[in-house]
Amino acid sequence: MSERHIHMAGSVVERHIIRGGQGGDRDVYEYALLRVVPRVERGECINAGVLVYCRAKAYVGARTHLDEERLLALDPEADVAGVRAALRAVESVCGGGEAAGRAAGDDAGRRFRWLIAPRSTVVQPGPVHTGLTADPAAETERLLELLVR
Repeated sequence: MSERHIHMAGSVVERHIIRGGQGGDRDVYEYALLRVVPRVERGECINAGVLVYCRAKAYVGARTHLDEERLLALDPEADVAGVRAALRAVESVCGGGEAAGRAAGDDAGRRFRWLIAPRSTVVQPGPVHTGLTADPAAETERLLELLVR
């Protein structure tokens, strides 16, 4: 069950309500959007990915999608290849293993915390939000579709 609320600024926020006996098979997860800020001094950004962490499932994952046309609308001289490489690096760190480099030995939570640390680079994490899910990998896909594409 969910409720919709309209804040004074006009934005619609959906709040999920769990009644007793519901949600027992769902775990808390945290997520942050990956934003591309091609010209930091202007403060303009586009969403280009999502990071998801679920402690109960020892899951950390990222899915990215770069809308090149939108990026170039903000900055016609943006380094598209460099942005794509940075987004791939985030996905690699989430995946662990050799592709994660020095972060390979870290647990999922530590990799997530490192990735959401504030940065003054072109690819930046947004604020962290929480939710409930039975399947963090599916939630990662759902958030990508809802908030990025």
